[in-house]
Amino acid sequence: MRQRAITALSLALALFVLYTSAFGVFDSLVQRAAFVALVVCVGVMQFPLVLPAPVRWLGVAVDAAILAVALAACGYVVWNADEIMNSLPSAGPREIALAAGLVLVILELSRRAIGLVFPAMVATGLAYAMLGQYVPGRLGHRGFDASFVAETLLLGDLGFWGSLVGVASTVIAAFTLFGSFLLHTGGGQAFMDLALRLSGRSTGGAAKIATVASGIFGMVSGSSVANVATTGNFTIPLMKRLGYPAALAGAVEAVASTGGQLAPPIMGAAAFIMAEILGIEYLRIAAAAILPAFLFYLGVFATVHIIARQQGLGRVPDEAIPAWRDVLRWRRLAPIVAAFAGLGYGIFAGHSLQTAVFYGIVGTVAALLVARPGREAGETAPSIGRQLAGALDDGGKGMVIVGILLAGAQILVAMINLTGVGITLSSLIVGEGTMPTLVIGGVVAAVCMVMGMGIPTTAAYVLVASTLAPALVKVGVAPLAAHLFVFYYATLSVITPPVCVAVFVAAGIAQTPWLAVARHAVRLGAVTYVIPFLFLLYPGMLEPRGVLGFLEAAASGTVFVLAFSHLFGGARLTPSRALDAIAWFGVAAAAVYPGHAALAVAVLAFGALYWRNRALVAAA
Repeated sequence: MRQRAITALSLALALFVLYTSAFGVFDSLVQRAAFVALVVCVGVMQFPLVLPAPVRWLGVAVDAAILAVALAACGYVVWNADEIMNSLPSAGPREIALAAGLVLVILELSRRAIGLVFPAMVATGLAYAMLGQYVPGRLGHRGFDASFVAETLLLGDLGFWGSLVGVASTVIAAFTLFGSFLLHTGGGQAFMDLALRLSGRSTGGAAKIATVASGIFGMVSGSSVANVATTGNFTIPLMKRLGYPAALAGAVEAVASTGGQLAPPIMGAAAFIMAEILGIEYLRIAAAAILPAFLFYLGVFATVHIIARQQGLGRVPDEAIPAWRDVLRWRRLAPIVAAFAGLGYGIFAGHSLQTAVFYGIVGTVAALLVARPGREAGETAPSIGRQLAGALDDGGKGMVIVGILLAGAQILVAMINLTGVGITLSSLIVGEGTMPTLVIGGVVAAVCMVMGMGIPTTAAYVLVASTLAPALVKVGVAPLAAHLFVFYYATLSVITPPVCVAVFVAAGIAQTPWLAVARHAVRLGAVTYVIPFLFLLYPGMLEPRGVLGFLEAAASGTVFVLAFSHLFGGARLTPSRALDAIAWFGVAAAAVYPGHAALAVAVLAFGALYWRNRALVAAA
């Protein structure tokens, strides 16, 4: 019975998003409140409060109360949307009760779906807003009473119904649905087969398959944990069968999956939120993220290759690699090609992003009906119907965690803006402006990773963007570079001990202690810990001026990343590891030093060191 209710509500949520993507969104308060109401309904059914048998009725009662409170609060806003936006009413006892109830609902669902850390942070933000007069030092403030906090949260578009929930209820929800349609029409297996074909026969082929497959899949899913859970169930056992240590296999998958949140188009939903915060076009952010994402995967790919070559790790057997004619069969590729063709048409025709996504979904469905992937295996029309229903169902379920997450993050951001703590914290980090930019960047990077631990990347980015990005902007870093800088380090928290969620999932699949996986993950992802500093040293990497500027940024970044990959991969040049480290560090430093001459020296030095290393390996 509960499963039927989950399916029905998920379908309702997915159809709501599909309808508003096709025909336009409702007024902002109506759109956002209706979305939150549907998300809460699905979330309560998907994550029920399960208590021991004698008091099971209490869990049912709590869930019923959650539904009643959420529907009452959201329904109140939908019904009074015009009055709220036109007359700016103040909060009375009824509004305070509704706001407090909805806060508790979001915190409880966050606890069930995500864990304790994130709702505890949101609760701390609320307590700080109301009790700021008791906080000593520069972080203290005058404090706000319950009526003002409730008015901020419920009766306007800066609290519950702010821009984060707005982008969640439109663009992010539409892309979630798009990804679900893409994967349910055979995209997931097609991506995996393509990765097998591209990387399977090379040195360390199994690890490279994990890197390629997780990168391709992550561009659609945008979630490192979902990447690990999906592609990891194939790649980690494959690597173990070919002789990879279990910890290394888990680390390869965890690091490769992390890149999915750094790669356009979705970037774990951060690209859309970043565009909303900065007030710039989404396509500008996606374009700026292309080169850093390429360098990330280049670094991981190169490090994996070096480790595999040195340890003699096996290739994928020929019989496990599909033939090109099977990988490129038009029936299998048609839904994927049509999906991105529809998406591209919508974007370049000037439609909103969610409407462009609707065109992508229409293209997927049309191609599925025409090409009928699997017709050779006897697939029938009802199975296609089940595919489409499954895509809607999974798409609706996939919006739940994102919706709850961003609703909670919206509360936290509202309290940060209300109290001004973000500006205060930035001033404390920057100090009197005497520290070099790179030192301030190091402090910000460390704080970002600590603040991001244990919470999903999207929430982590929202938090650090509100509190830490202004510190970098204050010392002269371009806003886009500052936001991508903090976003990268918030993302890296999923592979950085002690709270590294992607590593935990990978270790579970690999059946090995998580700490061993984490050690390998930090080594494999070491290049990524330094890539964001290129944004500070080399701004042309994100927004190059002309073709020459882009080529120079790409060349510098490539040499820089390959030098670090050889360093952390353990490539030997001399009998002394210290001399090896000095050589690779020297090449990396020359690569990013301003001027074409330094870049030319770096390229030549890297080439000489690389061929020297190959000669030593061949001699050994």
